[in-house]
Amino acid sequence: MPASDPTPRNIAQAITEVSEKASLLVREEIELAKAEVTARVTKLAKGAVVGIICGVFFLFALIYLLQSLAWGIWEVTGWNSGYWFGFLVVALLLILLGALAGALAYKAMKAGSPPVPEMAIGEAKKIKETVAGQDVAPSPAAQPTVRGVS
Repeated sequence: MPASDPTPRNIAQAITEVSEKASLLVREEIELAKAEVTARVTKLAKGAVVGIICGVFFLFALIYLLQSLAWGIWEVTGWNSGYWFGFLVVALLLILLGALAGALAYKAMKAGSPPVPEMAIGEAKKIKETVAGQDVAPSPAAQPTVRGVS
């Protein structure tokens, strides 16, 4: 049989070959996607670990800065026996900043909750009004016409 003869066997063989190659292509695309995702997740994990380490160092630095601030306030005020005053000022400053951050967080949470899809609800109401506003009887263009009958 010549190769150009379109017999059912040649057509079936071609369909099988195309199917196998398509299946192979899909499997290779899935493997490529897995490899890409794995590489990105690995990079993200490394970045997260470095970020956490950075945060720990900044936390310890903040503790030492707050200690320095407290001792500095005590020294500037000149109270020889009341070193607690510097720590009190720093503590009150931290409470004030914490209250401010809490108020901002409350405002942000209140503005974002409950999460209601307002645009989708508005569109649904418009669609409902449009559908409800249409006449129940079909328009004359939609009615079938029969010739010879009036």
